[in-house]
Amino acid sequence: MKIVLLESLGVPQEVLEECAKPLIDAGHSFTAYPKDTDPKVQIERAKDADVIMLANMPLKGEVISACDNLKYIDIAFTGVDHVDLEAAKAKGVKVSNAAGYSTQAVAELSIAMMISLLRNVPQVEARCRAGQTKDGLVGSELGSKTVGIIGTGAIGLRTAQLCKAFGCKVIANAPHPKKEAEGIVEYVDLETLLKESDIISLHCPLNDSSRGLINKERIALMKPTAIVINAARGPVVDSQALADALNEGRIAGAGIDVFEVEPPLDVNHPLLHSKNTIVTPHVAFASAESMEARCHIVFDNITKWLAGEQVNVIL
Repeated sequence: MKIVLLESLGVPQEVLEECAKPLIDAGHSFTAYPKDTDPKVQIERAKDADVIMLANMPLKGEVISACDNLKYIDIAFTGVDHVDLEAAKAKGVKVSNAAGYSTQAVAELSIAMMISLLRNVPQVEARCRAGQTKDGLVGSELGSKTVGIIGTGAIGLRTAQLCKAFGCKVIANAPHPKKEAEGIVEYVDLETLLKESDIISLHCPLNDSSRGLINKERIALMKPTAIVINAARGPVVDSQALADALNEGRIAGAGIDVFEVEPPLDVNHPLLHSKNTIVTPHVAFASAESMEARCHIVFDNITKWLAGEQVNVIL
């Protein structure tokens, strides 16, 4: 099999080589390329590949269709909306993801954003650097808050567990309540969650039902003291509606790690200029520990698929 990696997995070279070695020793070829989002370049690199590996770089249908030998797409990411799954399905290509690799990393950054916003960390740091005091910027504790988790997959549930450890009341909304969430969250309808939560933390996948979920009408249901955290997928939130609500004081703050497009962003993006907003360039998943775990998962995906035992199945 010819295996082609179309972008870096964010691990040291020795880790990549260690993970690839069993496949190479078994007679398969492995080639790693630097990231290039140009479909023509991707086609040239992968046209003879049996297996394409990538992380969160877009993989369009034209690339998938042009790869005559393609049998398997191995996505080193949890979300898969950046890959044209319809094109893969039409071609009979199997697809797996790297579910679980960043559960702790995303949950921890979500908690960090909550605490930073509640304790006014960006503002008091700026005050300290300017030789000033905290006057007027006394924050509040996470443990006193009701946190609403939208989406209770692995990441949402881990975020709920961490919030519970801080002493929060945790409520949740999801299409399919999880048995393992018993004793951690109380499931409620979406309207109740939006009305009662001090913090709304998004952990749902991007699909037809979640696109634009947090819009002007739903933001209007939130408390004026509410905080929104989005470490899920950018299009789940209407960015302009959220920015308007923040600037007009209709909600209190936001922590945003994901946007409609992958960073770098247009410098005029509304959430880069909204009040009391912490923004990060899609880094929630990226820790040294999660990157190494991801590398092992995706190479194990290939090994299992070659043995006829596909895991982390998307298609």
